Amino acid sequence: MSVFENVSFDDHKTIAFHQDRDSGLQAIIAIHNTARGPAVGGCRMWPYRNEAEALTDSLRLSRGMSLKSALAGLPFGGGKSVIIGDPTTDKSEALWHAMGRFVDSLGGQYIIAEDVGTSPADMEIVRRETRYVAGIAEGGSGDPSPATAWGVFVGIKAAVFARLGRDDLKSIGVAVQGLGHVGYELCRLLAAEGVVLYVADINRAQCSRAAKEFGATPVSPDSVYDLDVDVFAPCALGAIINDETITRLQAPIIAGSANNQLAERRHAECLSKAGILYAPDYAINAGGIINIAHEGPGYNQAKAFDQVSKIYKTLLEVFSHAEVNGITTDAAAEYIATQRLESAIKKAA
Repeated sequence: MSVFENVSFDDHKTIAFHQDRDSGLQAIIAIHNTARGPAVGGCRMWPYRNEAEALTDSLRLSRGMSLKSALAGLPFGGGKSVIIGDPTTDKSEALWHAMGRFVDSLGGQYIIAEDVGTSPADMEIVRRETRYVAGIAEGGSGDPSPATAWGVFVGIKAAVFARLGRDDLKSIGVAVQGLGHVGYELCRLLAAEGVVLYVADINRAQCSRAAKEFGATPVSPDSVYDLDVDVFAPCALGAIINDETITRLQAPIIAGSANNQLAERRHAECLSKAGILYAPDYAINAGGIINIAHEGPGYNQAKAFDQVSKIYKTLLEVFSHAEVNGITTDAAAEYIATQRLESAIKKAA
């Protein structure tokens, strides 16, 4: 299939493919838009079945980053990189050096950061080859995961207020799917608020750890959709909201950190018809990119997290726009973000 025929292609500015035989690197960098500034987005490492699957993921994720930065009012465009490989077995210093050279070859159009399957430690190696790296400890803001988790936390509060009319989370039931850096930190925040936690992850050790530390109830990765809870928080991979899972969901709210949660755009309408309030992923998980926007010698975490807290207000705006105009929350978020993106494009013209 041609890149231009891919259903996720949306007039992307640049799509770059790179292979380094010595290190085994096979990577794609997708830059969706740079009207608001350089494209910023994490690097995902995953054992994609083929190149087409990796390409589609990069296209969808990079477009989502454009919308995310625009909705958050940040001076960034949208980009994403993906590496075809198993993050548990295929990483090496040589691979990250090769990735750094790949990023550097784009001359600053794209700024890389950690994502699923990658870590701040990996980015430290990348930094030896390029200065276009974000989310590193030295000279940066460090791991963006805590900021992302904080944004999801305040986003859940906004959704609970909008859907359930409650200002607090005490005794609210929340099912967290995925206990990676963001999901686990989110559990910590929720537990401190008295939330009744259910957790699911393919890594059973993480579930046991959450049970011990937060009093969470571990459930299987498949049964998490069937729980009678108030909030379903997907914090793993995308496309988990689909024809099959929607019929099983009991939660009246979906609010989590995972990117591209909807398998297809039409599933936003399915959720609306089912009476489920959906917090659009790129609205609620913008904490990491907001934190990165504060990077520099004068980085102040409290100031950064204060801006992340505004995700609460952003979501209430999205929910209100959707209700007033009789559209889905997904469509409402995209409308607001697109208006801001198009304004930047006109100014740049």
